[in-house]
Amino acid sequence: MDKAKGDKPMDSLRIGDFTILPGQQRKIELPVAKLYTGADVSLPVQIIRAKKPGPIIFISAAVHGDELNGVEIIRRLISQKTFKITKGTIIAVPMVNVYGVVNQSRYMPDRRDLNRSFPGSAKGSLAGRVAYTFLNEIVKHCDYGIDLHTGAIHRSNLPQIRADLSDLETKQLAQVFGVPVILNSTLLDGSLREAATNHNTKVLLYEAGEALRFDEFSIRAGMKGVVNILHHLQMMKKKSAKKKIIEPFIANSSGWLRANASGIVRNKVNLGDRIQKGDVLAEIGSPYGELFNVITAPRPGILIGRQNIPLVQEGEAMFHVAYFTQDEQDILEQIETVQEFLLPNTEYIQ
Repeated sequence: MDKAKGDKPMDSLRIGDFTILPGQQRKIELPVAKLYTGADVSLPVQIIRAKKPGPIIFISAAVHGDELNGVEIIRRLISQKTFKITKGTIIAVPMVNVYGVVNQSRYMPDRRDLNRSFPGSAKGSLAGRVAYTFLNEIVKHCDYGIDLHTGAIHRSNLPQIRADLSDLETKQLAQVFGVPVILNSTLLDGSLREAATNHNTKVLLYEAGEALRFDEFSIRAGMKGVVNILHHLQMMKKKSAKKKIIEPFIANSSGWLRANASGIVRNKVNLGDRIQKGDVLAEIGSPYGELFNVITAPRPGILIGRQNIPLVQEGEAMFHVAYFTQDEQDILEQIETVQEFLLPNTEYIQ
């Protein structure tokens, strides 16, 4: 589409060899490459365009092929008859790494991490070609993006937004999304967020749940968040009464706490729990009941990620904790309201 982002769109949107007019909805398969088996690699894309001009936003999932919650978030949203936009365009890509999904693998068939392969190359590796196509055919059209992720295999994440909070509009969008924790996250080399930012596309990264699992709690929070963003951008009409806005907790740093012994783990905390300095997060012991060591919190924070396997080797990452700069007592008072962020918006949930 020949336009500067933010200007009035032209009459048609061109993605690959496909033209989508205002008011149209269309599912397309965007060719990327061929495998040595002769099988095609293509991106499944659904475009939803309102008749009125407005923002263009992409919603993507499964950049890591084993991270499936986002696939379900997009599927539920676009399949509902009540999911309609009044202006602008949504470009939904439920499986960016299709072959990773098929193989239940985080990586591309060439063993590369797609989220470290941007901006890619039209003549590069398979991961590079997918990155190049996604960036040039999808992202470059867009003013905004929401990239949906989960924790890695055997790790779970509390619903959270990661974003570059130095950009004020991105920070506002992160707060509007409506999850309890926002983590200020720098742009990583080769990541989708970095490449999108270089093209003036503002991107939120949603993290929630565990790889290779559907987590209903995380799916509902993600659906609600996407709808909140579309309302904020005035792409959808609000059909419910305005609710009290609760400020999320902005974490300026986070860190993983690692095992100080090898053994069997007994967790003492859950995702979303507030923790204080000295709290015991887990015990590590032997198969015979001996206690080897305990994992304690070095400072106050919120538990935003953890390993799920109850077996650990010394040095392995066990708990991901978000840390804050506000006064400790203020944090403790605010954290009582964490669960209020995650009440389902039943209007958009099946």
